[in-house]
Amino acid sequence: MSGFSAQWLDLREPVDHRSRSVELGRRLARHFEGWRPISVVDLGCGTGSNLRATAPLLGPDQGWTLVDYDQALLDAARQRLTAWADGSDQQDDRLILFKGAKRISVEFRRADIAGDLDGALGAAANLVTASAFFDLVAAHFITRFAAAVAKRRAAFYTVLTYDGDQRWTPEHEADSIMTEAFHAHQARDKGFGAAAGPQAPDALGEAFTSAGYSVTELDSAWRLDADDALLIADLARGFAEAVRETGQVDAQLVADWSAVPRLAAVVGHTDTLALPPA
Repeated sequence: MSGFSAQWLDLREPVDHRSRSVELGRRLARHFEGWRPISVVDLGCGTGSNLRATAPLLGPDQGWTLVDYDQALLDAARQRLTAWADGSDQQDDRLILFKGAKRISVEFRRADIAGDLDGALGAAANLVTASAFFDLVAAHFITRFAAAVAKRRAAFYTVLTYDGDQRWTPEHEADSIMTEAFHAHQARDKGFGAAAGPQAPDALGEAFTSAGYSVTELDSAWRLDADDALLIADLARGFAEAVRETGQVDAQLVADWSAVPRLAAVVGHTDTLALPPA
């Protein structure tokens, strides 16, 4: 699975970070309070945004493995993390970051998450995490993934899983039919089978509950306004293009919808924390 540019990920990162559930982050921090070191695996890491947002919640000694199929994104992650840190060092293939009082060791792993989940996860981790990832994978992969995490007795924390809520300002008569077509497009296979799309938060909750985990889900919707004009415009373009590709909505109606400048938008997301049995 690939197809996301570093530029798109850069554009969304500030909104991603402000939209994450603060309360769920606090619960994650409480769970790992006093752990030193802590090992973390970040699936579908992109440019390292999830590390930049999550590392401040964890202890002073962290070891991260960033996993992605796209080598260009792994290279971009190395560059952006080096710029983000207060200082850095290179030890063999590991990047050592210093941020405030934290020492963060980072390994970069190119892996086919769908084809080799065990290889992507590695032998052991205290925490498995991801951002804006699980709505792109199939429900049967989520079941298999939860079993693999439970086998390792790791905690699980994922943010910004799309939940199907999508609202535009100003409204348009085609909003509903456009969203239905968009969801049909989203369900296409992205390398894991038919994508779970907006059913992903429920699938995650059910899979980890079945594995005996304690699961908490909280809202992390994007709430976009005039300060997010570039992101809104990019979202609207991508939304309309996805709808066009389905052929489910009349082309003129899509064109009419696209001609309306959007001033604000809400895109629903869910954050999930699953903690293993004590």
